[in-house]
Amino acid sequence: MFSLIIPAYNEEDGIRKILTNYSKYFKKHLTNYEIIVVCDGADKTVDIVRDIKRGNRKIRLLVFNKRLGKGGAVYAGFNAAKGSIIGFTDADLSVSPEDYFKLIKTINGHDCAIASRRAIGSKISTNRPLSIRVASVVFNKLVNLMFNLGVKDTQCGAKVLKKETYNKIKNKLKLTFFEFDVELLWRLKRNGYKIKEIPIVWSHGKQSKTYLRNSPRLLFSLLKLRFQER
Repeated sequence: MFSLIIPAYNEEDGIRKILTNYSKYFKKHLTNYEIIVVCDGADKTVDIVRDIKRGNRKIRLLVFNKRLGKGGAVYAGFNAAKGSIIGFTDADLSVSPEDYFKLIKTINGHDCAIASRRAIGSKISTNRPLSIRVASVVFNKLVNLMFNLGVKDTQCGAKVLKKETYNKIKNKLKLTFFEFDVELLWRLKRNGYKIKEIPIVWSHGKQSKTYLRNSPRLLFSLLKLRFQER
């Protein structure tokens, strides 16, 4: 069984579209799956998901009355997931279900498969602002130096891994904001797990703007983590 987690903090404008698109695609290509939407915001996202799930038993909804952070929402979904293969994607539909399915197909030979905007064969369908492109490149280079990851794109919001792999490292995971991807990959690598980057066609979404705005905070949290655990 495959479990897809969608962290949805105030995603009322786009949640219906991603649930419709992914549900339609998964119904054709997967026999056993669930989509878990994790809501911790204050807009109408919860109401919209409840309305959709009335006609779709594959959709589950987790609601929290406090801010979890993107990583916290993903991990809450992972912990509740019933599948032996788990993954997450951003609610802004920056990664299509067709490309996401590539990750699911790849996981059998690896412990973790991640979408990459910098792998050979990847494409950016919409131009990102220069400030975001520069910040993304600088951030990725810095975290690779700090953590020796050897990963071309740590922050693309689509990743798949085995539930048993997650269970072995979950008690060590500390970061729950947008920097959680880096720690997750670092914990996997430190434990000898294989990570495979998959080229995708990526569409610029609002997550990138949030990431740029908070990049100093992310780097500070990662530096603190790195020096605490040498």
